[in-house]
Amino acid sequence: MADFSTDSSRLGPRRTARLYGALLLLAAAIWGLGTVVIKGTVGEFPALWLVGIRFLSAGIIFCILFAPRLARLARAGRLADHGRAGLLLGVLIGCAYLLNTGGLTATTAARSSFLTGTYCVLVPFQAWLVMRCRPSAFNLGAGVLCLAGIALVSLPAGDGLSFGVGEAMTLGSAVFLGFHVVATSHLAGGRDMVALTAIQFVVCGLLGLAVGALAQPAPAAALLADPSVLGNLAYLVLAATCAALLLQNLGLVHVSPSSGALLLSFESVFGVLFSVLLLGEVLTATMVAGFSLIFAAVLVSEWLPDSALGARLRARSADASDAASPEAPAAGSGADTVLARGARVLGSEAPTAGAGVDTLTAELSADVLAEER
Repeated sequence: MADFSTDSSRLGPRRTARLYGALLLLAAAIWGLGTVVIKGTVGEFPALWLVGIRFLSAGIIFCILFAPRLARLARAGRLADHGRAGLLLGVLIGCAYLLNTGGLTATTAARSSFLTGTYCVLVPFQAWLVMRCRPSAFNLGAGVLCLAGIALVSLPAGDGLSFGVGEAMTLGSAVFLGFHVVATSHLAGGRDMVALTAIQFVVCGLLGLAVGALAQPAPAAALLADPSVLGNLAYLVLAATCAALLLQNLGLVHVSPSSGALLLSFESVFGVLFSVLLLGEVLTATMVAGFSLIFAAVLVSEWLPDSALGARLRARSADASDAASPEAPAAGSGADTVLARGARVLGSEAPTAGAGVDTLTAELSADVLAEER
């Protein structure tokens, strides 16, 4: 059976980030193709019921396929912990999809796509709020570039962005999507991702069915017997839910929330590309400009911080912070720090003889190397 653990110790940090970033791009491609596959057919299906049926079906499939994994967690006494985390994630993604689906009935698909994409700008601030991860200038700049690119790709020329109930619901869904990305990054570490994904599917599906039963009539039996509808439902359940959301959850464990949101925003790019390739839609210069901005956003977020230019910008920022500091370190403070660290290490309980001295030597060597750099 495939190993879906979150341990990546055998890979270096850069290889790990690239590998799991590729999983996020693959998830975005699956969702982008989904907008083409289900176009026109699932539009006949009651939208809120669709959310419930889609996610509950995916949850049942996961629970059947990975029942031994869930049983092992139960025997180890860890299933309740996974249940609490999965409950939170399921409510977040359920609210996101229900608001997005409901908002789509009161706004255009283009505006919905644009407003949903705003979560790539919201995520750095949401991560700051939840995980105390302060966004960098690179994160913020990349978010603005990405949002501008999504606008060029999704909003037709001359289409003003009026703001009504549909737009407000869609923007609310973007907020929940952002918190879902952040919560997945925060909660997934050290937990079984298959179990966590299965639980949130079931929670989201039950939430969707409950809201659908209150707000919409049940889907007609004839609609459920339509082969084209069933085929599209199969793609939604198996590919766009089971596969894509598992890829997303696995990727977000090893990629920062801000970077993950940017990579997932490529859904709009893939959606347009598949529409051009499979449906014969026209690729305009405005769309190409939008793709370029989204690609530039990924470069700003992922490549620029590690480049020589990014290093110079960080060094300049650090120099400015040092110059603004009113107090300089007192003479001998370096020696005092070393002595204090030595006392702390030697005074700690060492697991083996001489471990305290070895630890002190290693820390002092690290200090010397840091000063030489």
